[in-house]
Parts: sequence; C-alpha cells; structure tokens
Amino acid sequence: MFNIAVVLFSVLLVQSRSEENKLPAWFKIGAASSAFQIEGGWNASDRGESVWDRHLHDFSETLVGNADVACDSYHLWRRDIQMCEELGLNMYRFSISWSRLLPTGFSNYISEDGKNYYNNLIDGLLEKDIEPVVTMFHLDLPQSLQNLGGWANPLISKWFADYARVVYSLYADRVKTWLTINEPIIQCDNGYNRETVPYVEDVKIGRYLCNKHALIAHAKAYRIYEKEYKPRYHGKVSMVQLFVWLQPATEDDKELTNLTLQYWEGRYGHAIYSKDGGWPKQLERHLARNGRAEGYPDPRLPPFTDEEVALVKGTFDFYALNHYTTLLVRKARSGKEIGRWPLYGSKELGVVLERDPSWERGDAAWFSVYPEGIRKQLNYLKNTYGVTEFLITENGFFNTDPSLNDTRTVQYTKKYLEQVALAIQDGVNVTGYIHWSIMDNFDKGYDAKFGLYSVDFKDPNRRRTPRASARYYSHVAKTHNIHPEECHD
Repeated sequence: MFNIAVVLFSVLLVQSRSEENKLPAWFKIGAASSAFQIEGGWNASDRGESVWDRHLHDFSETLVGNADVACDSYHLWRRDIQMCEELGLNMYRFSISWSRLLPTGFSNYISEDGKNYYNNLIDGLLEKDIEPVVTMFHLDLPQSLQNLGGWANPLISKWFADYARVVYSLYADRVKTWLTINEPIIQCDNGYNRETVPYVEDVKIGRYLCNKHALIAHAKAYRIYEKEYKPRYHGKVSMVQLFVWLQPATEDDKELTNLTLQYWEGRYGHAIYSKDGGWPKQLERHLARNGRAEGYPDPRLPPFTDEEVALVKGTFDFYALNHYTTLLVRKARSGKEIGRWPLYGSKELGVVLERDPSWERGDAAWFSVYPEGIRKQLNYLKNTYGVTEFLITENGFFNTDPSLNDTRTVQYTKKYLEQVALAIQDGVNVTGYIHWSIMDNFDKGYDAKFGLYSVDFKDPNRRRTPRASARYYSHVAKTHNIHPEECHD
C-alpha cells in the first residue's frame, strides 16, 4: 500500500510539474512596442509635434539622445512584422501616434500618410495570422493639446473621444483588441511629479485632475466602441494598468499596504472594475482629511458625479495588466525622507517602498525579480473585482547589458511564465502574455535593453538581431512549453 501511495504521489507531482511548465493551447503569446519609442520619422510627411518631441528638442541636456529616428519603424515596419513571424507570435501590440494620425491633435484633419502607415502595419500582420493589439495612447500627447493644459484640462476627454472615433472608423473592421490608455499612473503621477512628460511639478492638484480626466476619457472611448462598433465587429476594449505588486514589509504594515494598493491600483481601477464604481471610499476619506489639514477648501481628488460614476463603471472587456516587479510597503519612520511616488514612497500616505534584499536585482534601483508577485497580483485582482479575463500586456526584465546572450532576461521570463501558469491553475482566466519589448527602443535614452531583438542604433539601417531571449521566447510561442529543453520532437 505504501509503495502504491508513493507511486501515485510521484505521478501527481510529475503531472503538476508538467502543468506548471505548459501553457494552454489556447493561450496567446505576443510582444509589444509603442509608437514614439520605435517609429522615428518625427517630422515625416505632415506628422504633428508630440510632447516628447518638444521636450527632447528643447531640453536635450536632460536625457541622452532623442527619438527622431529611434528604431526607424516608420520605414522598417516590414522587418518588424518579419520579427513577429520569426518569433511565432499570435499577437503584436503596438500603439498609434496621435500626432501622426491627427497632426493638429484634433479630428479636423486626418493624415493620409499616417492613416496608410497603420493600415499597412495592420494588414501586414493579418496576412501572417498575427493579431494586432492596438493601443490608442502611449504617453505621447500632441503638443498642441498640452499647450491647452493636456490631461489637466477636462476637455481632454472630449478630444480623446474624438480621436478614438477616428481610430475606430479607420481600423475597427480589422482590429479586435483595443487598449485605450497605457499606464495612466505614469502619465499622471509621474508626469505631474517631473518624472516624465509633461514634466510638470504639481503633485497636489495636477496629478488628481489628470487621474480623473484619464478615466473619463477612457470611458468615453469605450462607450463609443460599445455603441457604434461592437455590435458589428465584436471586439474588446480595455485600459492598461501598470500595477507593481505591493506586500507588507512587516505584519504591522498590512493595513497600510491595503491603503497603498488603493492609492496605486484603486485610483485607476476601482471606478472601472468595481461593482460600486467611483473612488475607493477609504482612500477618498484619507485624501480629503489630508487636503483639509493643508487648507484646501475642495477635495483634491475631484469627486465623480452620479452620471460620471455610471459612465466609467464597467468600461472593460478584460483586465489589461502591465507587471514588472514587486515592492514592500513600510510605514515611514518619523523624520525619514520619503522618495518620489510611485516607485519609492508616498508622502500622502506616509509610506516608503522597498526591495527585499534577498530578491535578485534588475538594472534599475526599483527593479527586483520576485516571480510570485504576478501570481499573487492576478489572484488579488480576480478576488477584488471578480474579473473574468486577464491579458498581460507587458512583462519584461530591466536589463542594461547589450549582449546578445541575455540569460537574465531568459530566466526572468521563464520564472514569470511559470507563475502565470500557476495562476491559471488557481482559476484565474489569463488568456495571453505580451513581452515587453520586441526590440530595444528609446526609453529616456538607449541604456535599457528590454528587447528580444537588439537594435544597432549606430547603423543607419537600424539592424535588428535576435538575442538568446528571442530564441527562447520563440520556442515558448511555438510549443507553449515554458521549458523548451523538455520538449521532444
């Protein structure tokens, strides 16, 4: 009997290990890019100026290099499609440059060259049976709209809705997966903390105006598709959330961690995914107390009207998640300096964000490798909101080593995919995984090497060369086995 039990246990163990190493046959594999980071052609044809163009040209000393050419994907889009085919991808996620399609920022004028560029890219992908996953906005606002206040202006939701309607009218017959806004927390919390465009210092008011306006803009774009295009084309729409998983540093930090989760994910997710809509109530009360203590007569987190709550609530067909790392939440000691939100701490909450020293480090001060975080995060979101479908829209390793033998990226990807497979076993419906990024690109310079393909930025032809991670990822895409060395032909 003992021997039978041992054999049975061994069989179950092998089966469990096999399931952990294998992704379901229906699971989609993709890679991602964004327009400003790869396209170049900054003044090609009638393209308008973006906030990144203005910043990099006027303040060239603040960052190393610019994206005037970048990967030159404006001219090399055929090679980009070829790379997707080489990798065996089911999906390619890219973004549309608002300034390229609508040079004035408004829908009064559509660029023929811009329209045709994305037509060619979409059609070329579909010819290779690769699904285009299209992001409408990836942190590259037209400068003309920033001149009018950008995301702090409530009219931005109307401008974005007009832009979305143009995009749908041109491409909805072929594109079935839409992402409205990428990482609004970066646009708002970093952008109004002088960490990225528009490089405005206004953490008390601007951050929260941007936050609400991004939610309204997304909701209007979603409702347009829902009413005018979904009945005919049956596509899906969502907003992309960047959500670093947060864990308490000690048992005493659990309650503060819950508040920090609301401050990070809840400010951008609760209004969309929760059954109640609006802001998370605990966080809303906390920020209202802070504001009154500082003498503000009105809430700095702008209240939603009942009509706005109804407009935003439920505007998703799946949860689009960008996940990179995990941070620990600790109550800040009295007198301790708190770093900049969102990656180092929050003065609003009195917390510092730390890395566990036992975790492997990436090549950025905030980046650690903790694969279990993505599984915990997926389960948290499922349990918090009851979401029935997830698409991982970005995951990748922060590497500055230009070598083609990027073993750390391979190991990172392998470990995180293992945890995704385990989350699926937990009952979380994760339908796909998109690697960031398909190739090296402009990321406030060219030090970061997230790419499956290396790009020679000194070569006028921007030669792309597959790394070891590309070979590994291609095996995963073609076999759905996370450990290709275990595959047998």
